[in-house]
Amino acid sequence: MVTGIGLVSALGGDANTLWQRLLKGEVAIALRHPFPAMPPLPLAMVGKRPASVDHLLNLAVQAALSDAGRSGPQPEMGIVVGSSRAYQGALEQLALRHRAGGELRAWCQALPQQVSLQVASHLRANGPVLAPMAACATGLWAVAQGAQLIQSGQCDRVLVGAVEAPITPLALAGFERMGALAKTGCYPFDVAREGLVPGEGAAALVLESAEIAAHKPTYGHILGIGLTNDAYHVSSPSPSYDGAIAAIRHSLRRSRCSPSAVDYIHAHGTATRLNDAMEASVFNQLFPHRPAVSSTKGATGHTLGASGAIGLGICLLALRHQQLPPNAGLTQADVDLNLVRQTRSATVTTALCCSFGFGGQNAAVLVGHPR
Repeated sequence: MVTGIGLVSALGGDANTLWQRLLKGEVAIALRHPFPAMPPLPLAMVGKRPASVDHLLNLAVQAALSDAGRSGPQPEMGIVVGSSRAYQGALEQLALRHRAGGELRAWCQALPQQVSLQVASHLRANGPVLAPMAACATGLWAVAQGAQLIQSGQCDRVLVGAVEAPITPLALAGFERMGALAKTGCYPFDVAREGLVPGEGAAALVLESAEIAAHKPTYGHILGIGLTNDAYHVSSPSPSYDGAIAAIRHSLRRSRCSPSAVDYIHAHGTATRLNDAMEASVFNQLFPHRPAVSSTKGATGHTLGASGAIGLGICLLALRHQQLPPNAGLTQADVDLNLVRQTRSATVTTALCCSFGFGGQNAAVLVGHPR
């Protein structure tokens, strides 16, 4: 059961602000120039300067714990927090300042697993500490591992999530070399798509066993999880889409849900040609009843490893408020999907969140209404 949510992105520093701005159709992407040596780019930044991983993560974690009615040390809690790039910005600065000595402590503090260890240290959590890295599927991997800790009986309560501060020279240069960066904005599933827009963000969710959450307000159940890998290419999805299809089918089978039970799909929706085409084909194959679909990256930017956890938080808010968020940036659809063009009320009992990352990392998590 999910009892607490903390969401941070350029669209809002808390879940409620993000949700309300999303429903209003607001977009947090703007032309920014964080690095003088690089040209201005459309980016989704939380502040005027590139954010730090620790700042984003602390905001999300504290909000999730408060939402779940938790405060102070959490000695029994498990911690699963991931990031696809973690402290890359700090490592880039260390490389620029490289000298004979004095950097060992800073280097150790910038290792990838520190995102999870920092949270555990701050909360004095003595339970399992995991730090998954699975490209853009990292956030949903964190949710999956946390849910497994509860299902196996190792923990009754786990904080899961992901964080990304990808506005760094190396990250932007890499996406630019790939030809993946947008020039004006992010338009998932639109004929005018240009590519992805990097965005900063973090998400934290408090998961609790059914027994201890029985008398608490909850956002919903994690019904089923599917995780697969294409083993095909460093960045392109398999042309057969078999891995993506298998991940979604696993989530349905493990939840004992039929495809027709899915009311809403939060798509990965990166506004890149290959991803848009893949998701349209997969959803049409698996869901002939045409459930509502939207991507929110047109509003928040692509928060990379944090995007799946943020997307799952949005699915849970859709379950609570019985509203569907719009597919931000959509003007003229280029795919045959039931895309949400404007915020609308709907009966939402089951929602699917998908993430498809570089290296063929496929993740699908199905969540259900608490009733």
